Amino acid sequence: MGGNGTRRAAGELEAAALAVLQAAGSALTPGEVRDRLEEQPGERLAYSTVVTILSRLYAKGVLTRSRSGRAYSYAPVADEPGLAARRMRGVLEAEADREAVLARFVSGMSPADEQLLRRMLAEQPGAED
Repeated sequence: MGGNGTRRAAGELEAAALAVLQAAGSALTPGEVRDRLEEQPGERLAYSTVVTILSRLYAKGVLTRSRSGRAYSYAPVADEPGLAARRMRGVLEAEADREAVLARFVSGMSPADEQLLRRMLAEQPGAED
């Protein structure tokens, strides 16, 4: 994969590409993402590797894309908190016993976080008082 013999796991490459896109503040093509990834220490990535990474992130719903000449331009669909919420939702949806997962999650919260969650839930439209 890299010219210097180092390899990073797909998850690491996805995280690095996503960080580049979040820092950019605008949509980037795969070539632009590759150039910015190469500014960081490490290996030289093949263009096709970057396209694959961005395509996977797009398929996961983490990125949007639009035509930019012969390629696509990619941008994050959400900021850091939005992406963290998407990951949490994905974990919850993968579990058969959602109630047990939520109960354990809430019981492991700090009192301040639990209070914040209760306040936010009470503020939701349709919440019972």
